[in-house]
Amino acid sequence: MSAPTLTILYFSSVRERLGIAGECIDLPDTVSTLGELVEWLRLRSARHELALDEGLRVRAAVDQVHASPEAPVRSAREIAFFPMMTGG
Repeated sequence: MSAPTLTILYFSSVRERLGIAGECIDLPDTVSTLGELVEWLRLRSARHELALDEGLRVRAAVDQVHASPEAPVRSAREIAFFPMMTGG
Protein backbone atom coordinates (compact mmCIF):
# COMPACT_ATOMS: atom_id res chain seq x y z
CA MET A 1 0.00 0.00 0.00
CA SER A 2 1.45 3.38 -0.97
CA ALA A 3 1.75 6.27 1.46
CA PRO A 4 -0.96 8.92 1.27
CA THR A 5 0.10 12.03 -0.67
CA LEU A 6 -0.52 15.21 1.26
CA THR A 7 -0.54 18.82 0.08
CA ILE A 8 1.06 21.20 2.56
CA LEU A 9 0.51 24.94 2.22
CA TYR A 10 2.52 27.65 3.97
CA PHE A 11 1.20 31.18 4.52
CA SER A 12 2.58 34.58 5.49
CA SER A 13 5.73 34.55 7.66
CA VAL A 14 5.84 30.73 7.63
CA ARG A 15 6.09 30.85 3.82
CA GLU A 16 8.70 33.60 3.99
CA ARG A 17 10.90 31.66 6.42
CA LEU A 18 10.60 28.44 4.45
CA GLY A 19 11.00 30.02 1.01
CA ILE A 20 8.16 28.03 -0.61
CA ALA A 21 4.38 28.38 -0.70
CA GLY A 22 3.69 24.67 -0.53
CA GLU A 23 4.77 21.14 -1.26
CA CYS A 24 3.34 17.67 -1.80
CA ILE A 25 4.74 14.90 0.36
CA ASP A 26 4.26 11.19 0.75
CA LEU A 27 3.17 10.86 4.35
CA PRO A 28 5.52 8.51 6.21
CA ASP A 29 4.04 5.54 8.06
CA THR A 30 5.35 6.97 11.35
CA VAL A 31 3.17 10.10 11.09
CA SER A 32 -0.47 9.90 12.12
CA THR A 33 -1.15 13.21 13.94
CA LEU A 34 -0.59 16.86 13.16
CA GLY A 35 2.00 17.10 15.95
CA GLU A 36 3.94 14.17 14.52
CA LEU A 37 3.80 15.79 11.08
CA VAL A 38 5.23 19.04 12.44
CA GLU A 39 8.09 17.19 14.13
CA TRP A 40 8.80 15.20 10.94
CA LEU A 41 8.78 18.36 8.83
CA ARG A 42 11.12 20.16 11.26
CA LEU A 43 13.66 17.36 10.75
CA ARG A 44 13.59 17.72 6.94
CA SER A 45 15.70 20.89 6.75
CA ALA A 46 17.01 23.89 8.66
CA ARG A 47 14.42 26.04 6.87
CA HIS A 48 11.57 23.77 7.98
CA GLU A 49 12.90 23.87 11.53
CA LEU A 50 13.02 27.68 11.46
CA ALA A 51 9.59 28.09 9.84
CA LEU A 52 7.84 25.68 12.22
CA ASP A 53 9.69 26.67 15.40
CA GLU A 54 7.51 26.06 18.45
CA GLY A 55 8.24 29.53 19.80
CA LEU A 56 6.65 31.18 16.76
CA ARG A 57 3.17 29.96 17.68
CA VAL A 58 2.34 28.54 14.27
CA ARG A 59 -1.27 27.44 13.76
CA ALA A 60 -2.45 24.70 11.43
CA ALA A 61 -5.58 23.65 9.60
CA VAL A 62 -6.38 20.14 8.45
CA ASP A 63 -8.61 20.19 5.37
CA GLN A 64 -9.44 23.86 6.12
CA VAL A 65 -10.43 23.30 9.77
CA HIS A 66 -8.22 24.65 12.58
CA ALA A 67 -6.63 21.69 14.32
CA SER A 68 -4.73 20.76 17.46
CA PRO A 69 -1.51 18.71 17.49
CA GLU A 70 -3.57 15.59 18.28
CA ALA A 71 -5.63 15.89 15.07
CA PRO A 72 -5.33 12.88 12.75
CA VAL A 73 -3.73 13.49 9.36
CA ARG A 74 -3.70 10.05 7.71
CA SER A 75 -6.90 10.74 5.73
CA ALA A 76 -6.26 14.48 5.21
CA ARG A 77 -5.75 15.94 1.76
CA GLU A 78 -4.38 19.33 2.79
CA ILE A 79 -2.55 20.83 5.76
CA ALA A 80 -2.04 24.59 5.99
CA PHE A 81 0.42 26.33 8.33
CA PHE A 82 0.14 30.00 9.21
CA PRO A 83 1.23 32.32 12.02
CA MET A 84 -0.97 33.01 15.00
CA MET A 85 -2.96 36.16 14.33
CA THR A 86 -3.03 38.92 16.89
CA GLY A 87 -5.77 41.40 17.45
CA GLY A 88 -5.62 44.96 18.56
